[in-house]
Amino acid sequence: MQFPNIDPIAIQLGPVAIHWYALAYVVGILLGYYYVNWLDGRQPKRFFTDRAKDDLIFYAVLGVLLGGRIGYILFYNFPFYIEHPAAILRIWQGGMSFHGGLLGVLVAYWLFARKYQLRWMHIMDYLAAAAPIGLFLGRIANFVNGELYGRVTDSPWGVVFPNGGPLPRHASQLYEAGLEGLVLFVLLFVVCACTRALHYVGLVGGLFLAGYGLSRFTIEFFREPDAQLGFLAFGATMGQLLCLPMIALGLYLVLTAKRRPHVRAH
Repeated sequence: MQFPNIDPIAIQLGPVAIHWYALAYVVGILLGYYYVNWLDGRQPKRFFTDRAKDDLIFYAVLGVLLGGRIGYILFYNFPFYIEHPAAILRIWQGGMSFHGGLLGVLVAYWLFARKYQLRWMHIMDYLAAAAPIGLFLGRIANFVNGELYGRVTDSPWGVVFPNGGPLPRHASQLYEAGLEGLVLFVLLFVVCACTRALHYVGLVGGLFLAGYGLSRFTIEFFREPDAQLGFLAFGATMGQLLCLPMIALGLYLVLTAKRRPHVRAH
């Protein structure tokens, strides 16, 4: 099928263009914020203080944007950005790394935890439950941009992307939106809403790491590797190699969750 002709600019206000890609980040962070508050409100005692809640969005933006951009530059296209440093600021053109964003969020909320004297790993449990919302919207935005498309396929649902040549390709962005976004969100929602998972520090975060890692590792078999990197060790892609430690750490956190002291709420 032919790629739908979707304008990557959602709103044009004179010289100011607001892209779907940017809106995905804004809406994803806002929805994640309200979802974290909803989950916290369901607990016997709230974990986040009122002062801490006021800063949740600021640290999310700081970690996601800085970490995601720096991660993409370092992991995927370092030589290009060394030669074209001005391109580093063109976030609206795409070029964000999930793994870099994850590291950025870990660092940002470590600072957040120190400031408010909260348990860092338990903060990450709440954020992990909300993260698939942003992943879903971000992958939809990747599809709108016609970027990060999949490998050539003869399947009837293959899409001819504007920048992907004349042959149909897997719409791997939509596969990721479904698996890393929707399916993972439902799984974590059921675990958080129907069990005492948030009582065990690191359990939800571990489920997210393992679930995302396995999902992304699988979808990388359908996704076209970055042209500047291609296939790496043992025919794996950069995305797959970065997912292996995520899966290992996630399984460790899940298996050891009951050994850690339970959370103390305010």
